[in-house]
Amino acid sequence: MTKDSVYQQLRGHLSYLGLQRAAEVVASHLEDAQRDHPSFTAFLERLLAEEVESTEKRRLKGRLRFSHFPVVKRLTDFDFDAQPGIDRQMVEELATLRFIEEKANVLLVGRPGVGKTHIALGLGYLAIEAGYRVYYTTAADLAARCRRAALEGRWATTMRFFNGPSLLICDELGYLPLAGDAASAFFQVVARRYEHGSILLTTNRSIASWSEIFEDSVVAVAILDRLLHHATVLSIDGDSYRMRAHRERLAEVRKGVVAGTISE
Repeated sequence: MTKDSVYQQLRGHLSYLGLQRAAEVVASHLEDAQRDHPSFTAFLERLLAEEVESTEKRRLKGRLRFSHFPVVKRLTDFDFDAQPGIDRQMVEELATLRFIEEKANVLLVGRPGVGKTHIALGLGYLAIEAGYRVYYTTAADLAARCRRAALEGRWATTMRFFNGPSLLICDELGYLPLAGDAASAFFQVVARRYEHGSILLTTNRSIASWSEIFEDSVVAVAILDRLLHHATVLSIDGDSYRMRAHRERLAEVRKGVVAGTISE
């Protein structure tokens, strides 16, 4: 490793660890240290590299703990062959996480069991690894939490919380209706995050039928207006993974029954 590269590595490590004064000392004394104690300089770089790695792991664990993920899913484990109708190129583009930098939204639309949540959590995990703060909730839990906050006088605090993460994953919109206060709360979260932070939303309902989810076409249009202004919409067609597995198990059982009958 050259003197310049050691210098850059040391400065980079110290900056990451927030040791600005130490970085200034390194800048002013590195040449003397390299000349008089080259082995010590290399040792210091290795020592700081270990500290940086430890700090990165600790921060990653903290971001993952904050995320409230129900389970860790990685995009690399998604079975694209089982869902040939999915736009894989679009998923790969989303995996660059440019949409988070642009404070844009993502809507994953498809029937239950086609892999929407897996993709959402996979993208969320990539974002956590990249240093973003991510939070996961279902639409029903978000509405319930907002309702409790309103009753307990914590509305402003709760709105700030949902506005905080770089990426808010809102899962399962459409499985349960959100009317009245629930619809209003959902709108407030979307409105506050509009052009401020990204929302990754999964839904089993087509966009055209969102007035049925919120039981109010005016609220539905207002939510869609903000969500879709800067958004990628990924529709996932195909069979449910769970239903496919169920049919395969059922076929195996029937095959076993037939085989047993014949053997008798």
